[in-house]
Amino acid sequence: MERLVVLLVLTALAVGVSLVLQRRRPEAPTAPSYRAPVQIDRCDFVSPDVATLVVMFTSVTCDGCVAAWDVVRAAAGEAADSEIAGSKGVVIQKIEIEETPDLHQRYKIDGVPTTLIVDDQGVVLRSYFGPLDRAEIADQLA
Repeated sequence: MERLVVLLVLTALAVGVSLVLQRRRPEAPTAPSYRAPVQIDRCDFVSPDVATLVVMFTSVTCDGCVAAWDVVRAAAGEAADSEIAGSKGVVIQKIEIEETPDLHQRYKIDGVPTTLIVDDQGVVLRSYFGPLDRAEIADQLA
């Protein structure tokens, strides 16, 4: 009987210690979870009737956005250095948060650069976060 009592006390003590240690364990770090819209209103952007829109949400303080914009322009075959350009049924547009915060808020853009490839109905065919691969973008636009 004494052995059973000792065993129960030791078991209860072990459970208590494990609960205390588990509470002291720090939370695991989490990665940001960026979301992209699945549908946009093409009237919010230039050339709502063009077949394909590539829109990049950026910020003037984002160093990676400049390189990503250059990739989009190159993939779309654009030589013009402009915020809005287009050819071959593809229009590209850069949306900076400092100039149009309402669009960033409307589409819940929480990380830049966010790049969307959108069809003529406003359906987001593909979304990218961060650096871009020119060949992959060009393939999506072909």
